[in-house]
Amino acid sequence: MKRSLPISVLLFCSFMTFAGSRISDKQLQRTLDLSLEQAMRLYNEVKVFPDKLPRTIDQKGKLVISNDKWWTSGFFPGTLWYLYESSGKKEVEDAAMELTRRVINQQYTTDNHDVGFMIYCSFGNALRITGDKTNESVIINAAKSLSTRFNPVTGCIKSWNNIKWQYPVIIDNMMNLELLVNATRISGDSSYLKIAETHANTTLKNHFRPDGSSYHVVSYDTIKGGFVDRVTFQGSHNESAWARGQAWGLYGYVMMYRETKKPAYLQHAQKIAGFIMQHKNLPKDKIPYWDFDAPQIPNTLRDASAGAVMASAFLELSTLVDKKSGKKYFDIGQAQLKSLMSPVYFAKPGENGNFILKHSVGFMARNNEVDVPLTYADYYFLEALLKYKKMTKK
Repeated sequence: MKRSLPISVLLFCSFMTFAGSRISDKQLQRTLDLSLEQAMRLYNEVKVFPDKLPRTIDQKGKLVISNDKWWTSGFFPGTLWYLYESSGKKEVEDAAMELTRRVINQQYTTDNHDVGFMIYCSFGNALRITGDKTNESVIINAAKSLSTRFNPVTGCIKSWNNIKWQYPVIIDNMMNLELLVNATRISGDSSYLKIAETHANTTLKNHFRPDGSSYHVVSYDTIKGGFVDRVTFQGSHNESAWARGQAWGLYGYVMMYRETKKPAYLQHAQKIAGFIMQHKNLPKDKIPYWDFDAPQIPNTLRDASAGAVMASAFLELSTLVDKKSGKKYFDIGQAQLKSLMSPVYFAKPGENGNFILKHSVGFMARNNEVDVPLTYADYYFLEALLKYKKMTKK
């Protein structure tokens, strides 16, 4: 088992979280500037490896890279796009474009659901920020590829080609629906949006417990429809609430409400939010343990990646509801951001393998990517920072 965060450090983070004040423009800008400095160090390290993308670091602090087929390949290009959006620097745009091109072949991926992460985080941001319509065809092709994994009998998109389960669908898949929604917006073809809504509706029906928490994996019956198994593969045990899974669900339904304005999605996002906010094991600094039901709590690891995804989702959710509810969602999103900006999680320049955030957990049960930086933690942290900056702009 990896070490948990020292008590003295946690106390510092708790103090920072409950200081109560807004994050100042100066603090935001300094965090963005340091993030840019760190990310460009990482870019300069990885650019010498043709067609490779950063993934994490090993136990010795050495950079671990992947090819474009690894599910996280689109996150670092997306991180660079966010940093270009905030800085306007040409060299950052060039870096973002170069690494985005490294995942272009994934527009044709049909053997897994992660094409949404791969393509929308990279090419989707490139289109949004630059307006370059040459990115549109890549997004549409990726949506076509993802759509091949939809089964009308199960009513959802298959996640893994895995013989252990008949038709496994993981909660992470909610994140890939944004690709489909935007493919409809670009192309006018409503079939992509229909698949996204059908998947979201099926997931809402079968993936969640009465308290608003979710399973990780639901396996479906491709003959009769309906589910045959529900497990939490990456969590502590089948009935536990794996923290990043709860974050994926929250973010996914916030996004689906934003895109469709269907009340059921907003109601469900608020139910998930309530589960997270009211859970007895949510730490004072609001960065969750890797699983809300991990038996070693409080002597176990936090997951900064889950905290970053949640922060981005909570901040957006605060803009979609009434003023009273909005304040509580804004407050927790702000608290999570403050914690992630603190020295507990935010790396010093040149350290942490040149990743931005420390202390994320990939797959605890397999001791895989445990207490290390992860590209998606950095991506959603920067997304949350930019949302916050826009929301609090005077």
